[in-house]
Amino acid sequence: MAPLALTLIELGAVVSCLGLLARLASRIGMSPIPFYLLGGLAFGAGGIIELDGMKEFSHLSGEIGVILLLLMLGLEYTATELVTGLRRSWQAGVLDFVLNFLPGAGLALVLGWGPVGAMVMGGVTYISSSGIAAKVITDLGRLGNRETPVVLSILVFEDLAMALYLPILTATLAGVSFLGGLQTVGISLAVVTLVLVVALRHGHRVSKAVHSENSEVFLLNLLGLALLVAGIASALQVSAAVGAFMLGIAISGATAHSATRILEPLRDLFAAIFFVAFGLNTDPASIPPVLGWALALATITAATKMLTGIWAAKRAGIGRPGRFRAGAALIARGEFSIVIAGLAVASGIVPAELAALATAYVLIMAVAGPLAARFVEPELKLAHRPVRRNPAPA
Repeated sequence: MAPLALTLIELGAVVSCLGLLARLASRIGMSPIPFYLLGGLAFGAGGIIELDGMKEFSHLSGEIGVILLLLMLGLEYTATELVTGLRRSWQAGVLDFVLNFLPGAGLALVLGWGPVGAMVMGGVTYISSSGIAAKVITDLGRLGNRETPVVLSILVFEDLAMALYLPILTATLAGVSFLGGLQTVGISLAVVTLVLVVALRHGHRVSKAVHSENSEVFLLNLLGLALLVAGIASALQVSAAVGAFMLGIAISGATAHSATRILEPLRDLFAAIFFVAFGLNTDPASIPPVLGWALALATITAATKMLTGIWAAKRAGIGRPGRFRAGAALIARGEFSIVIAGLAVASGIVPAELAALATAYVLIMAVAGPLAARFVEPELKLAHRPVRRNPAPA
């Protein structure tokens, strides 16, 4: 069969399967990320059927998926919200980083993966899934709860931390020298600062330059500018994802809302292909040997995220049920963890087992997070239910 025909057939089959998996996830109230990863595992190297025709397409599509994920994440925040969130949550953010980065980094060192592996696994276990957390909070009707601003402020801190972490990781994986790494970090800090200043003072002008009443023109403006900024950022070794994220922050107001609406279907498509592509490059046979480590890591980091949320909510004067809801909302890991692992695996520096461990870990946490958020409150009510005592005999 001709290569083009094979690629089109495989791509059509994969996209159709993604639609079925997304529908299944929606019906049972779960994030589709675990299903996409499982789909990739089933049709990748060592899976049920190996799809060779779409490997080249999936790689570029996955990169676009990451760019769109980060662009739309940036669209959710204004520069003012980022600055306010950072001031409000920096203490909880630091605690979150320490409690959740160290378990992944420590395990990587125990497994002999070295400092680079430790840096990668620390990032995988540190960052919560903003997408899953936001969906859970919305689905459970907790947007108006007192603990929700606490959760969102911690997520904002994590997203800002990623804007610094990803360039450092990219430089490390590229084998840049110490001085080169310092230069990369300096450029990253300068870019982040510049974008925040521009967004605070001239965000309306950036939005006006991008906006168009014609949806076709608007989409082309957004996508073209996002790819251009991501490419320039990548050339500066700042990370394409960070470039897209900062562009999203610079777009504000009604333009940001319109951009979110018009980009959402495109983001969902390419993000789904990104998760499938990651699964395609992971051999399912490599997961059972690391499954025990993934379960142990999931147990530890679920507890540390709970501690983070409880501590932050307590400082905000929120009652016991709200503290546990805040902690449970932070448990899920997802898109960012896979982005970090994908960067590391693509570099060829880290061992293949890291991809297997990251996949197993995200599969567990993407399922456990929403379940914990749903059931933590009933458990609290059960725990605090008054005990009925039999009346003393007359």
